[in-house]
Amino acid sequence: MTIAAPEVSEPRCFCRDCLADQRSTARRCNACGSPRLVKHDALPTLTLAHIDCDAFYATVEKRDNPALADRPVIIGGGKRGVVAAACYIARTYGVRSAMPMFKALALCPEAAVVRPDMAKYVRVGREVRRAMQTLTPLVEPLSIDEAFLDLSGTQRLHGMIPAKVLARLAAQVERDVGITVSVGLSCNKFLAKIASDLDKPRGFAALSQDDAIALLRDRPVGFIFGVGPATQERLSQRGFRLIGDIQRADQIDLMKQFGGEGQRLWRLARGIDDRRVVADRGAKTISNETTFETDMRDFAALEKILWRLCEKVSSRLKSGEHAGSTITLKLKTADFRQRTRSQSIQMPTQMASRIFAIARELLAKEIDGTAFRLMGAGVSALTPGSRDDATDMLDRRSVHAERAMDDLRKRFGDAAVIRGIAYDGPEKAEG
Repeated sequence: MTIAAPEVSEPRCFCRDCLADQRSTARRCNACGSPRLVKHDALPTLTLAHIDCDAFYATVEKRDNPALADRPVIIGGGKRGVVAAACYIARTYGVRSAMPMFKALALCPEAAVVRPDMAKYVRVGREVRRAMQTLTPLVEPLSIDEAFLDLSGTQRLHGMIPAKVLARLAAQVERDVGITVSVGLSCNKFLAKIASDLDKPRGFAALSQDDAIALLRDRPVGFIFGVGPATQERLSQRGFRLIGDIQRADQIDLMKQFGGEGQRLWRLARGIDDRRVVADRGAKTISNETTFETDMRDFAALEKILWRLCEKVSSRLKSGEHAGSTITLKLKTADFRQRTRSQSIQMPTQMASRIFAIARELLAKEIDGTAFRLMGAGVSALTPGSRDDATDMLDRRSVHAERAMDDLRKRFGDAAVIRGIAYDGPEKAEG
């Protein structure tokens, strides 16, 4: 008589550190003793993840300077600038991204302030991205430090359920890149994004569709992505302050009041999200901005700073092999009012001279005596582009001259060649 082997059920609890399966009642791993267990009855069926690097800029700086490890760190600069990022220690003082620097330093005067190094952050972000892409081709970047992943159908390839694959990836990034990530695992994007925020830092949380109603019920309607202050106010005026209010509403009634947005809200309030993971979204806009130490209204001075911003944007376009056909100028007035002006061009460009020419025209129209505290330049409507493409061939002479300057800077440094408009004297010159 042949006795059939018992079926091996998929794990519903495992150790994040050694990946050993555990009983669902376990509090520590019976193999390595770690308390970092992942538990959920739906664990074997969940395949869509959101991975978010923890306090990314600040964590990279702490990695590179161990003296900062136990200190509050703020990424930013200048008394009139804003906080680009804050480590978790600084956040306990109330420091948040986009907060004015003077306010952040008032809350946390002992913080170490580090100027942002975007080129370094991009390099580290790409390392993490490449690690994600070894798991699945369906990686959809949201920013430099976060992405959605769809691991459907990869269990046979990796020899384990997606949850374990993701736990292994988190350990790999921590070991090889030197930063930490948090993982949210669910059945759709909306819930995966929520899950990744539940257990930060070094977190791992799983949510199923069945968890959605109870989890979302008591949260404000602004918790739903796409619901900004204006929409939140409209909803509040009609009695929808909590997501639970939307859950109790009739779908048809919501559609009558808010159109297609009403249906979207009704579905998301129940954790229903049919959006697919779309790979290789790439950058939509490449931009650079600066906050001035003192308010500025003089066109000649602003023009000089604008040239430097355009050079930085151009450099990023060239290194990423992008070109773009929409040029945008961003200004923020002394009273924090923002002006954004854009102009499209027929041929996509990656050349600093072309970007500057358009942005300069936009700037000239805004010079009306207003004092500005911030200026930025950007290029969008991006397409693939390289130095060998036909883009920018309307002015071959200036293109060849700029290419030659790029080559000299690569060989001898950014200060090797300086355009006249950017020259401030030997001590202040910038490339």
